[in-house]
Amino acid sequence: MGLKKRSKVSAEFSMSSLTDIIFLLLIFFMLTSSLVAPNSLNLKMPGNSTSPPSKDEKELTEVSINSKGRYLVNRKEVSSSKLRSVMRGLRGQSVIISPSSRAPIEKVATVMDYALQFNINGILAAEVD
Repeated sequence: MGLKKRSKVSAEFSMSSLTDIIFLLLIFFMLTSSLVAPNSLNLKMPGNSTSPPSKDEKELTEVSINSKGRYLVNRKEVSSSKLRSVMRGLRGQSVIISPSSRAPIEKVATVMDYALQFNINGILAAEVD
């Protein structure tokens, strides 16, 4: 009997499983990227402007943090418990946040957080070393 064994190796590659994996990864990354919410603060850095300052810009409230972590609103000391109510009263306005170079970063972050909560435009005026 002249039976021959056919032992051909197929060189074809099935792309269907690879495309399934690619689509699953694509869906995964699309879902996870939409869940990430940007956690940012609305801060305006000081800079040069060619237009003259408006009446509102001349009367900006300044919130300072000294090196001991005490809050000063327009150069008057405010306790940390009253700062929230003071910042609530400034809702929708612009505020200059000027921390000392040695101010605790937690205190600066607290003021910036209040600015974000109460929709205050915070202008960060940090000292240059």
